[in-house]
Amino acid sequence: MPTLREAAEAAGRPAPRVEASFPVCVTDDADAARARAAQLFAIYAQLPSYRAMMDKEGVADASGLAIVGSEAEVSDRIKDLVSAGVTDFAAAAFPSNPDEAGRTRAVLKSLV
Repeated sequence: MPTLREAAEAAGRPAPRVEASFPVCVTDDADAARARAAQLFAIYAQLPSYRAMMDKEGVADASGLAIVGSEAEVSDRIKDLVSAGVTDFAAAAFPSNPDEAGRTRAVLKSLV
């Protein structure tokens, strides 16, 4: 994102908004959530534009894109994206049960 900011500055324009969208799940079983993400979001690894991005970032499958873990871990990962320059974040929540759904929503609400 530094390249985007520098290009905008050189052109005399404001820095552009940057949106990031990731699968998100607050859970006590991160391994199971990653396995679920690999299945649910497998199509992205087959789309050329996503595959190119994943290859560039060293991500083998959709499980590597998912933001999963405890409340603190998920919150920290999203805050890291903001620190890197993300201005707009879209979460694709993928809970496996009502508890994970509520916990995921609570973390996302806390970041608004």
